[in-house]
Amino acid sequence: MGTLSVAVNLPFKPEPVDTTIDFYRDIESSALYKMLPANAKEYVKASPHLLEYLHTFPVNTYGIPLFLSELKKDLRSMKSPNIIYPVNETTFVHILPDPDDVRNFYIPIEPSFLHSVSQMMPAIETKLIDLIDGLEEDPISDKERAEVIKKMLANVAVIKPKNMDIAQLVGSGAGQQDLKTKLTTFLNTDFSAKDKMSKVKKKFQVPTTPDGKVILTDQEYRAIEYLLVRDKIDMGVLKPFLSDSYIEDISCDGVGPIFIEHKIFKGLKSVIEFKISSELDEFVVKMAERIKRPITYRNPVIDATLLDGSRINIVYGTAISRHGSNFTIRKVNEVPLSILNIVDSGGIDYISAAYLWICVEYGMSLFVSGETASGKTTLLNAITAFIPPENKIVTIEDTPELNVPHRNWIREVALAKGKGEGGGASGEVSMFDLLKAALRQRPNQILVGEIRGVEGAVAFGAMQTGHPVMSTFHAASVEKLIQRLCGDPINIPKTYVDNLNLVVIQSAVKRPDGNLVRRMISINELVGYNPETQGFTFVQMFTWEPVSDTFVWSGKGSSFLLENKIATMLGIPDSRKAEIYQEVEKRAKILERLHKAGYVKFWDLFHMMTKIKKQGLLTIGA
Repeated sequence: MGTLSVAVNLPFKPEPVDTTIDFYRDIESSALYKMLPANAKEYVKASPHLLEYLHTFPVNTYGIPLFLSELKKDLRSMKSPNIIYPVNETTFVHILPDPDDVRNFYIPIEPSFLHSVSQMMPAIETKLIDLIDGLEEDPISDKERAEVIKKMLANVAVIKPKNMDIAQLVGSGAGQQDLKTKLTTFLNTDFSAKDKMSKVKKKFQVPTTPDGKVILTDQEYRAIEYLLVRDKIDMGVLKPFLSDSYIEDISCDGVGPIFIEHKIFKGLKSVIEFKISSELDEFVVKMAERIKRPITYRNPVIDATLLDGSRINIVYGTAISRHGSNFTIRKVNEVPLSILNIVDSGGIDYISAAYLWICVEYGMSLFVSGETASGKTTLLNAITAFIPPENKIVTIEDTPELNVPHRNWIREVALAKGKGEGGGASGEVSMFDLLKAALRQRPNQILVGEIRGVEGAVAFGAMQTGHPVMSTFHAASVEKLIQRLCGDPINIPKTYVDNLNLVVIQSAVKRPDGNLVRRMISINELVGYNPETQGFTFVQMFTWEPVSDTFVWSGKGSSFLLENKIATMLGIPDSRKAEIYQEVEKRAKILERLHKAGYVKFWDLFHMMTKIKKQGLLTIGA
């Protein structure tokens, strides 16, 4: 992606930087450095541009920021956060309060943050193009491309040594000599004549060595190296946001700031802004090209997946978006959340997770249902760890989000917007088509990213033929779910609905302290359809109690699935059916012990559960 002139609108007036401090070679001469806590000193030693930023920050007004290596949930209650945390090796984020708005500031601190190198970039890029023409290696991955760019930059640019006059490095040609003379004059005079210096910079090329290398300061070199990788290989100005694991959603509503939904600090506004509509249009066009989904005035809306798996929606142009082009990104976790991560956040408890474990293991079909951004896909992905490790799984999605831990996994994604045989253009493959194909692939389990159309009929057909199906669904209650299933465009016959065994209702709710949290509201067993009353019978097995923020096993002792399906599969006689409830409690204790033992991460938990199963500890009565 090309470099764009995106504005940085800082919420404070930057302090003048002390030019006598060499931030890259002599940071200990800085009085501010000496005031920093030990962990902050380590950060600025590795990333001197962070100290440079702190010198522009009005410490006397706000105080020295709190430096944290990771953010804890208890920070959510902080009313005026002044916190800096690392995003990766080169980028940091500063969270700063805004007393006049409910959204605080999100300030990405990048190596290029305080340095405008736009005048040098054309010369650098021209020289790089000459090198690329003679490049023998053919880098494939983004990491390889980044390394090649860094090597090429080292061949076309040089860092000015400390205490060496720039005039000593420039070339000796006639044009260069003239430039050298003028630069020497300006370097030995007062720089307050900014407009005069600006004219000289525009009139003459950037200084180069006799062998043609561009002469840069430490700061300029690091800024250019960072920008080349960020804008040519990564996602441009979005890189710090996409790298931040604490961000859930990124949105640009048009000309103006980029907005953030943060896992800890909730709604934030970035200091990165698009000031001009044409710049925003250019950015979204290049972003669409980067993900190989070109956008035009004739095709102004696209839904796609970024390279890291995040979902993106782009709307192009003012014809349909009056504030200008806009985009929204729903980030995915690099490592999926495990069921114990969700227990940690209070989204579910051990006993309800154990109930889902035994139901999923023994082939019950379930939907995780709820409203937008309620955590449906996160919970669905977490409970895939309960599927027996030897099973063959087929996942079918519009946008690839599910990440299951099983080795025998076929991952299929619908192609473009067409509906194929299910109702659309030829040459394109729909969810409907993929679900039909999945039935021929002999899966033990079918996972559908979301059911919302004619593919629902195939999913219920799969359930009827003995293929367990798990999916997400947009409905806030069991009643609304059934209404949607039986209405257009899904049109499931009412007598088929009870092929679905479980409905888990998920929601984003507000706690008494005002914090928005995601909770499993209820787990419901669908028992059957009564044609006389034209009603459905379902039993709430677990419910969430909002006052105490706890879960109640309201259906204990009356589970249709446990007693009449799973117990029957296991050969448990009627006289001993109470044992099936003991099995749920046993598995709850196993989850709790695994949690205390530190097996919380998704992959670690799955591997340990596989070992437990292999040792026979999940056998009824073991």
